[in-house]
Amino acid sequence: MTTARPLDVDLLREVEQFLFREARLADEGDYDGWEALWTDDGVYWIPANGDDVDPTTQMSILYDNRSRIALRVRQLKHDKRHSQNPKSRLRRILGNVELLDADPSEAGADGDLAVGANFIVYESRERGTTIWGGRTEYRLRRVDGAWRLARKKVMLVDNDRPLSTLAFLV
Repeated sequence: MTTARPLDVDLLREVEQFLFREARLADEGDYDGWEALWTDDGVYWIPANGDDVDPTTQMSILYDNRSRIALRVRQLKHDKRHSQNPKSRLRRILGNVELLDADPSEAGADGDLAVGANFIVYESRERGTTIWGGRTEYRLRRVDGAWRLARKKVMLVDNDRPLSTLAFLV
C-alpha cells in the first residue's frame, strides 16, 4: 500500500500566487508582463471537440507555440485584433488549484511541475457578457529561480459547441 506524501503547502501557495499573477496580467491587458511568463519552448493549447484530441491532427481553438504567442501579443497591443476594439473587460477566477505531480521533486525529467486549476472568466463586451468556464492544466518550470509557463492547456466546458469569439485570449 502506497502512502500519500504530505502536501507541500508552501509550494502550493507559491504556485497559486504565480497563477493568480498570470490571470491578473491577462485580465488587465499587461501583455508584455504576461508574455514574459512563458518559457522559450512554451505551448498554449485550447482543444476543440473534446479535451483529449491530438492537436497535430485535429482542429483546436488555439494551438500556439512560442513565436505564435508573441505574434498574438503584438496584434493585441497594436489594435490589429479588430474583434477586440474596444477591448473586452475581463476577470478570471481560479480555484481548486492542485499540484498534480505526486512528488514535485520527482516531476518530469525536465523538472516541470504539473498543476491543475478550475476557472471562470467573466467577459464584458458591447454585445453583452459571456461566462467561460473550464479547467486548465499547466506545466510550470523554474527558470532563473522564477516560475514560467512551459505549457498551458485550457479545456473549456463547452468546447464541443459553437463558440463566440475568443479573441481576448492571449
